[in-house]
Amino acid sequence: MTSRLYIPIFALLIASLFNYSCSDDRAEELTSIEYERLFSPIDISVLVINRVDARIDWAPNIEVESYTLEVFQDDDMTFAGTPVRVIEGVKASDIPYDIKELDGETRYSVRIKAVTPGATDSKWEGVTFMTAQEDISQPFGSEDIGPTQATLRWIPGRVITQIKLEPGNITHTVSSDEITAGAATVSGLTGSTSYSALLLNGTKVRATINFETLLDLGGAIEVTPEDDFNAMLASAENGDAFALHPGKYGNGGKVTVNKNIEIRGVFPSDRPVISGYISIEDGASLLLKDIILDGADQALVEIDNHAIIFNTAGVTYGDLIVEGSIIRNVNKGLFYLNVASLVETITFNNNIIHDVMSSGSDFMDSRSGAFNNLNFTNNTVYNCVPDRDFLRYDDKSGDFPTATSIINIDHNTIHGVINGSTSRRLFYVRFVGNKISFTNNIVSDLTGIFTNQANTDTNPTLGGNNFFNAPNLFSDSGASSRFFDDSATKDDPGFVNSSAGDFTVTNIIVNAKGTGDPRWLQ
Repeated sequence: MTSRLYIPIFALLIASLFNYSCSDDRAEELTSIEYERLFSPIDISVLVINRVDARIDWAPNIEVESYTLEVFQDDDMTFAGTPVRVIEGVKASDIPYDIKELDGETRYSVRIKAVTPGATDSKWEGVTFMTAQEDISQPFGSEDIGPTQATLRWIPGRVITQIKLEPGNITHTVSSDEITAGAATVSGLTGSTSYSALLLNGTKVRATINFETLLDLGGAIEVTPEDDFNAMLASAENGDAFALHPGKYGNGGKVTVNKNIEIRGVFPSDRPVISGYISIEDGASLLLKDIILDGADQALVEIDNHAIIFNTAGVTYGDLIVEGSIIRNVNKGLFYLNVASLVETITFNNNIIHDVMSSGSDFMDSRSGAFNNLNFTNNTVYNCVPDRDFLRYDDKSGDFPTATSIINIDHNTIHGVINGSTSRRLFYVRFVGNKISFTNNIVSDLTGIFTNQANTDTNPTLGGNNFFNAPNLFSDSGASSRFFDDSATKDDPGFVNSSAGDFTVTNIIVNAKGTGDPRWLQ
């Protein structure tokens, strides 16, 4: 009898205890654990911007009132010495946080802890990074560069002890007055020479300035707009250098080059204008530098041509080099190789090219010939080739079995090209055995594809690119291209005024990566 009563009474007791536990407020406390120490910051990353500024990013915690950062120099995350900077009171709204004006070419470590009153500070978490070479240089003035001397400029008051220039192992000791002015004039230079100047504070490089001295007119043939330039070219000898003073030359017609010559503007800041197009003949080589090549007047003489053509078959051409120039208002293409000849090297470097419309042709166009090397670097191209191909290279490999056909397109800003068609290509390349490198370029407002040609290099070198409003360069577009560059970023470069030809990049990320034509990076 006793055992029968015990069982239901025991069950009732257990049920009562269970009900009490379910209604006890203390059960809610188990779902919210309070820790004495704050959690350490996580997902810490660093982006070096403006060469010597560091953008520190991490995941904010809503339970943290602020963060403390300590910056160590040449430490490599040992955090053993004295920090060079201590930054307190950084709020979640301040993340990412910029640490500015660090030393260039220096290894830094940063550690971060979370701070909240009434709780124990978190443990430190750190990250290390390397700043780039500092750049305190300032632009040249219009009269700063001559044939035998140059005035170099930097932020006034920033300490520079010495300037070293190459070639020539030239050294200039900087005075206190020059530091105050932020300018020093270095003499003893050679005309038409490319120099690299290191601005040093002790052994630390604070800027690298590259420039070219003006043409030394003592060794060149001076040309003025009043001269008959075509007649002077007709009587030229191999090795002649023509120095064109500012002004206009020609009225839209052909400018024939049939000797190995140079054509340069005397003043890069005031380029002379060659009106018309250039016809390279008889296997000649040409350096075209600091010139404006303008095709606007071609219609006046009923000529509809490219900017530059190779016009003699059955020869081997030397190098075509176009540097520091502006090419504009051309109804057809940039260059045209429609003769059975081989060109050693074609180089376009540091140019601005716009309104080259490629009507009935392509932007760079080789149909009957071949080249060993094509270098297209540090250029800005805009409002060009809306409905044709950027590079057309037809297959004449059987006629030129030794041609290497190495194509290098690097550090260009390409905007508003192939934007009228989804089937046109950056590379309409059919020449067998080509090798392509397409790196560090900004491409924006482009609807075309890379290529759909079987002979185009399907394993090109790609990297460092940024494609904005150019969806068909990515594999997820569904476009029928033989290769894509999914390593490219899609950031808006933030051009200051692309319609007016100002492609200054305002996007900090794109700037930090050094993508595109260097002239527009800040």
